[in-house]
Amino acid sequence: MQFTSIPHPAPTSDEDRIAAIQDPGFGKVHTDHMVVIDYDANKGGWYQASIGPREPIALDPAASVLHYAQEIFEGMKAFPHADGGLCMFRPEANAQRFNASARRMAMPEIPEELFLEAVKLAVQKDANWMPPVDGGSLYIRPFMFANEAFLGVRPATQYKFVVIVVSTGSYFKGGVNPVKIWVSQDYTRAAPGGTGAAKTGGNYAASLVPQAEAIAQGCDQVVFLDAEEKKWVEELGGMNLFFIRRDGSVITPPLTGTILPGITRDSLIAMLREEGLEVREEPYSIQQWREEAESGELLETLACGTAAVVTPVGTVASPSGEFTIGTGGIGQMAQKMRERLVGVQNGRVADKHGWVTRV
Repeated sequence: MQFTSIPHPAPTSDEDRIAAIQDPGFGKVHTDHMVVIDYDANKGGWYQASIGPREPIALDPAASVLHYAQEIFEGMKAFPHADGGLCMFRPEANAQRFNASARRMAMPEIPEELFLEAVKLAVQKDANWMPPVDGGSLYIRPFMFANEAFLGVRPATQYKFVVIVVSTGSYFKGGVNPVKIWVSQDYTRAAPGGTGAAKTGGNYAASLVPQAEAIAQGCDQVVFLDAEEKKWVEELGGMNLFFIRRDGSVITPPLTGTILPGITRDSLIAMLREEGLEVREEPYSIQQWREEAESGELLETLACGTAAVVTPVGTVASPSGEFTIGTGGIGQMAQKMRERLVGVQNGRVADKHGWVTRV
């Protein structure tokens, strides 16, 4: 598919861009351009691809996404590489997960090659927005939504696929520090047969009230338990979990349809096994978490995701009290896995798995 290039009438000045990327934080400093590809089932599928100025998107008040929430997205990053240029980490996995989300939400799949071409083009166009800060990256947000104007419960026939880019620094304020998390008692993220494994906005909307509850309790994040028994640990609002145990084993909750299959999660499983640890995907209860933390059997708990990479969990709080993981600080394995993963992403550690793609 040929991309039409639309000139930007008023791109950000060099002076303003350089000032904006000195301390970008996370999710606030948007670059100048975006990619847009349209879909119409009555026109044979995907058509009309362009890259042009980042601008508001016009929507009819009856657009399907506003009423029936057909919307999915991905989160990925581009990194400065040690020998120059930019690279992305496992973008083909993002393309595959994007299409898995599309299938669950009754939306059209986008060819993987077209997805990859679109995100590469977006990064290339705004490569000069890479922030000159430690851990800086370009956060890439591909998303798709139904824009057909109708009122009726059925899959839409028209969609827009869009890619925007954000100049970003650290996900957590103050850099990498152990996080304190709140165990949600009254809310669940997903139920069996639901949309928990899809990266759709509704899952995140449902997490906002319990996340606010966590913040009110002095915590950084919320952790959800299963919807049926309210005893099995599932995931944080936007990160997967790993439990590092003294006996050399590692447990991570299994992918049973209620947990997002994280790409960082999958990468960590491979890396931890290369360290000689036995990684098991099996249920882990909140009671086991507390007991093993208090007995010393649990050495570390790692939270992981594209935005935060690898972050140690220091304290777990709930209405029944709180407990500390290890010393409550940054554990040895958290530090090692983070450094290795970031090293692969920026080219300072050998890429044994072919995970890095040049832009």
